[in-house]
Amino acid sequence: MSTPTQKIDNDLSQLAEHARALIEATADVAGDHVKDARDRLLTLLNSGVSLSSRIRAQAASQTRACDLVIHQNPYQAIGIAMGLGALLGYLSGRECARDRR
Repeated sequence: MSTPTQKIDNDLSQLAEHARALIEATADVAGDHVKDARDRLLTLLNSGVSLSSRIRAQAASQTRACDLVIHQNPYQAIGIAMGLGALLGYLSGRECARDRR
């Protein structure tokens, strides 16, 4: 079973492969419009791959930082989680009570 992150990575990889195949398939097609489109697609593809790797690295860094804070302050983290859970429970229960009237 794949996680949503793995599915997104897989989809992005397939998109990049198909885009590169399209660029290679149209390499012999003449015309300024086709060449411009290929160049734009290649530029966007490269920037998308770069952006994806930067986002992945930043997310991993933020995850490690969050994990460190939680390990350093476990009781505060539990208290915040319980408070948020209670608040969400109260708000959702209040919404249900309003619907019954």
